Amino acid sequence: MAEVELKLEIDPGDLDRLLASNVLGEPTETIEQHSTYFDTDDNALYATGFTLRIRRVGETRVQTVKATGASASIFARNEWETHVTQDQPAIEHTSPLANEFGDELARLEAKFEVINHRRVWAVEENGSQIELALDEGAAEAIDRKTPFVELELELKDGKPEDLFVLARKIEAVVPVRFGVLAKAERGFRLLDTSRTVVKAEPIELDRGSSAAAAFVEIASACFRQFRLNETILHARRNPESLHQARVALRRLRSAITLFKPMLHDEEAKRLSGEFRWLAGVLGEARNIDVLLPKAKAGKLRDRLAESRVIAYEEVVAALDSARARALMLDFNEWVHCGNYRKNPATRDVRECPAAEFSAKVLDRARKKLKKHGRDLAGIDDEHRHEVRKDAKKLRYAAEFFRSLYADKQSARRYKRFVKAMEALQDELGLLNDLATGPSVLDKHGLTNLPDAEKLILHADKRSLIDQAQTALDDVLDAKRFWR
Repeated sequence: MAEVELKLEIDPGDLDRLLASNVLGEPTETIEQHSTYFDTDDNALYATGFTLRIRRVGETRVQTVKATGASASIFARNEWETHVTQDQPAIEHTSPLANEFGDELARLEAKFEVINHRRVWAVEENGSQIELALDEGAAEAIDRKTPFVELELELKDGKPEDLFVLARKIEAVVPVRFGVLAKAERGFRLLDTSRTVVKAEPIELDRGSSAAAAFVEIASACFRQFRLNETILHARRNPESLHQARVALRRLRSAITLFKPMLHDEEAKRLSGEFRWLAGVLGEARNIDVLLPKAKAGKLRDRLAESRVIAYEEVVAALDSARARALMLDFNEWVHCGNYRKNPATRDVRECPAAEFSAKVLDRARKKLKKHGRDLAGIDDEHRHEVRKDAKKLRYAAEFFRSLYADKQSARRYKRFVKAMEALQDELGLLNDLATGPSVLDKHGLTNLPDAEKLILHADKRSLIDQAQTALDDVLDAKRFWR
C-alpha cells in the first residue's frame, strides 16, 4: 500500500493543552524556519501550478520549486531543491521555470513569508515508526497575517492504519480537522482576501491508473472542496461557502455511489449516510438563503433573518460536533486503508484501468437517467426529484472523469454534453423549487405572513415539466464524449 501522510489542524488556543498531554512527550528536534515565496506581479507561477520559495534554517538557504496540479503531470518529478547563498531566487537553465516562463522570471518579487517553529517527534505506534512534525507559525503578507498550527504525521515504516490510531489519540486530547492547504496556498489565499467560496477544482486523472486510484483521487478532491469551504463558512457564515460545502458533500456521496461496484462493504453505506446527515443540516440553512433575498423589508424578512441565524448556529454546531469530527477521521481512514482496497471479490474492478471503468460508470449513469426520466409528466414530484438526483450524478461523473478524454473530439463533445446537462438541471431545479417552497415556509411557521406567497415560485407546472423533458431528451441526444 502506498504511504499515507496525514495533515491535521488544531486551534492555536488548544496547543498548550496538547503539549501538556502525555501523547507526545518531549520533541527530538526543534527547527526555526523562515520561508519567502516568490512570484510575478500577477502570480503567473502559481496560476500555472508552480510555487517558488527560499527557506532559511539558521544560515542555510534552500530554494525549492514545486509543480502541482496539471503542471506536475508533465515532469518526471515535481520538486526541485537547490542550495543558494542569497535571499533572492537563482533560476538555472535546468529548472522547469526557465523553460516555462523565460523572460517573465525577471519580474519575480517576494509575495509573502511563512515563519514557522517546528517541533519533531519520533513516535512508535503498534510497532509502526511515525515522524510527527508540529508546525506553529503564520503566513504574513503586507499588513495581513494568518496563524496556523499543523501536525504532519508521516509513516516511516509500518502500517498506514497506525497513522489514524495516533490521530485519534490526538483527537481525544484536542479537536482536530484535516488539513488540505499547503503553506504556499495559505499565503496566496492571504493575498486574495475577496475569495469567499471554493468551487470544485478540476480533477486530473491518468488514463493508465486503476479504478481504485481514481476513486482515491476523486474522493480526496471532493473532501478538499468541503474542507476549504468549511473553513470559510466558520469565519464568515456566508451563503456561497455553505452552498459549495453542501455541493462537495453531494459530489462525495455521488462518488461513493458511482464506484459502488468496487465498494462492497458496509462502511461505504454508513459513511454515505453520515454525509447525508451533515448535508441535511446544511440544507436547512440553504433553503432559507434561497428565500431571504426574495423577501421585501418587513416582518417576513425579519422572521426569515432570525431563522437564518438559528440555522447557521445549527450548521456550525454540527460541523464542530464530535460526530462530524469522527466522520472525517473515519472517512479518510476508510479511503486510504479500508477493506474495500483488499476485497478479493472486487480485485478485478479495482485494478481495471480508469478509462475503461469510467466509460462503464458513465454508461450506467446515463442509462439510469434515461429509464427514470422517460415520462416526467407521468410521475409524481418525489420521483421527479429522484430524476434530478440522477442528473446530478451523471453531471458529477462527467466532471470526475473529464480528464481521461482530452482529445479534441472528446473535448468538443464534453462541452456540448455539459451545456445540455446544465440546461436540464436548471429546469429540474425550477420544478423542485415549485414543489418544496411551500414546505420550507411551513416548517418555519411563515406561511400565513403577508407576502409569503410571493416567495414561492408560481409557474405553469405542466409547462415546466415539458421544458424539463425537452432538456432531458437533449442530454440523451448529445453524443457521448466517453465513446
